[in-house]
Amino acid sequence: KNSSGAADLRQRKKQNCTESDKMAPEERNKENSKLGRSPKYMLIQRFAKLFFGCLAAVTSGMMYAVYLSTYHERKFWFSSRQELEREITFQGDSAIYYSFYKELLKAPSFERGVYELTHNNKTISLKTINAVQQMTLYPELIASVLYQASGSEEVIEPVYFYIGIVFGLQGIYVTALFVTSWVMSGTWLAGMLTVAWFIINRTDTTRIDYSIPSRENWALPYFACQVAALTGYLKKNLNCSAEKFCYLLVNASTYTFMMMWEYSHYLLFVQAVSLFLLDSFALAQTEKVHEVYRIYLFSVIVGYLLQFENSALLVSPLLSLVVALMLSKSLQMNMKKSTFVSRLLKIMYIYLVLTVAVTLNFLLKMFIPHKENEHLLKFIEVKLGLNTTKNFTMNWLLCQESLQAPSQDFFLRLTQSSLLPFYILVLIICLFSVTQVIFRRIRGEPLKETVKLEDGRIGERPEIVYHVIHTILLGCLAMCLEGMKYLWTPYVCMLAAFGVCSPELWMTLFKWLRLKAVHPILLALILSMAVPTIIGFSLWKEFFPRIMTELTELQEFYDPDTVELMTWIKRQAPVAAVFAGSPQLMGVIKLCTGWMVSSLPLYNDDDLLKRNENIYQIYSKRSAEDIYKILTSYKANFLVIEDSICNEVGPVRGCRVKDLLDIANGHVVCEEGDSYAYSKYGRFCHEIKMNYSPYVNYFTRVYWNRSYFVYRINTVISFQS
Repeated sequence: KNSSGAADLRQRKKQNCTESDKMAPEERNKENSKLGRSPKYMLIQRFAKLFFGCLAAVTSGMMYAVYLSTYHERKFWFSSRQELEREITFQGDSAIYYSFYKELLKAPSFERGVYELTHNNKTISLKTINAVQQMTLYPELIASVLYQASGSEEVIEPVYFYIGIVFGLQGIYVTALFVTSWVMSGTWLAGMLTVAWFIINRTDTTRIDYSIPSRENWALPYFACQVAALTGYLKKNLNCSAEKFCYLLVNASTYTFMMMWEYSHYLLFVQAVSLFLLDSFALAQTEKVHEVYRIYLFSVIVGYLLQFENSALLVSPLLSLVVALMLSKSLQMNMKKSTFVSRLLKIMYIYLVLTVAVTLNFLLKMFIPHKENEHLLKFIEVKLGLNTTKNFTMNWLLCQESLQAPSQDFFLRLTQSSLLPFYILVLIICLFSVTQVIFRRIRGEPLKETVKLEDGRIGERPEIVYHVIHTILLGCLAMCLEGMKYLWTPYVCMLAAFGVCSPELWMTLFKWLRLKAVHPILLALILSMAVPTIIGFSLWKEFFPRIMTELTELQEFYDPDTVELMTWIKRQAPVAAVFAGSPQLMGVIKLCTGWMVSSLPLYNDDDLLKRNENIYQIYSKRSAEDIYKILTSYKANFLVIEDSICNEVGPVRGCRVKDLLDIANGHVVCEEGDSYAYSKYGRFCHEIKMNYSPYVNYFTRVYWNRSYFVYRINTVISFQS
């Protein structure tokens, strides 16, 4: 019965789609004849609106990409730098990503380059890694193929090609947000306002300024395209060709997003929860929602196979939720009748889905071996106050700014640009309207097939309900972790711009206020044009001069000490040498010199996390013998000590690297509310500079400047004082 019911539903869907395609022109012709307009005139008008809207969207994306490129050039003086100085601008994990891109280009063939990355034993000492799987290097694989296949070797340098692709993707990101707001509001004025708010709040909408090669900068543009396509796909009365196009775009962008970022399935899980709630209250076509679930399922399976059988995808909450929803689909189909029993069963259905999803995820984690993101669960426990720890890695993560609660400055910046007040206004109106619709559905009232402007029921549009739920869920995450603001704020820009430019939203508000003095439809149309125009002019007056100042102001980024260190390593260090030091510096050394290192700034591997903690002991109060044993266990030949870490004066006491090491090593004594560091050894990074025994027995200083001290780790130890 369930299979026949599903077939009947698909058949009705096809028939409705065909009928709407046939009826739409007839209805439009009747309406046009009433207004005295010919169908040809309306066709030209619609084409012009579509053409200029698309032109504005593409132009906005291109201008934003050019803006990023110009700002990057002004900030780093990239064109006037030598290759070494350019590479130093890539810091931490960014340096590692770009170094693998360089290795791919240097390989004799693409196949050989991929093999060397999947069996990499030239990056981390005593460790062979599959870098493609562990670091999600598909962006670098694609960039290297495009660079070589397009014949760009003689036209553009590899670094310009690489960052150019990233800036181009950011342009696509902005274009997708433009289109999403346009589709929801019906006017591309909303898209223009979305782009303006996005750029003005760039500090809180993107991390492109700080880390160009980061995975999210490659992945989020595809997610924005998926959201834009999903917005169109959820719309009512969509013609067949547009629906198929949106469906295919959702397919392609979901799969690509899954391959670009290791944490993509968590963001898709949030989206799946939004769709689940949307469908649970019968606010969208069930068949459409379940088509999206199938896309998730397909993407997870294909991603698992192409990501070298990545077990993290099999134990992901996304897969568990989707499978639970698919198993409960037949039950949901039988609950669409407006009876008390069906409403009771609907509550049971929600409970059933959640129970099955949690149980399935628990069973998968029991039977499928996985180590992925265990530290993430431990971090959540400590963050929520469910546990305490002295572990260095956990406390170091808790001290990171991106993992703190958002600061007041964040909300102040959004308020100064007028984004936050309008977002709250739009969200409240939409939320109340959605609540009204849900109560009407609970009472058994059917949804209208076509919501007209004069109805004032913006909460009956499924794409609007989806975005309301989605931004609320992302907002809850952003209120807990500041790093999540980069996922939330772009959609805040989009939703706020849609709302102020939508006559339906203003009409919904006027329906509640029961306006009689002024015709509500006329006033809604006027406000939907006047309010965004006023906002646009005020933003132009206040923020445009600042943006132009950013592009014209000459900034200087130069790190002579790091340049000197890299130059010394390339000239003086043996080719087979292994360097030890802070993970962030090791990433830069690997990129700029190609030498092997003992650790990397990666946080998704337990062994590397343990390595990082052990090598950070060079800034602790441990003996020279202990440090020597740690370094030689990783076959390190040279030790690099950074003065900035050794003499760090952090803004928050207790979050400096040396403070965290003292806590982890038990070198902190608390008396009367004050904490004191205590150990029978001095701090290693200070003591080694004194050049006395036993430090000179184990280590020999071979290079130093104002920021770095390099020591050769002795293979033959002399114990003469």
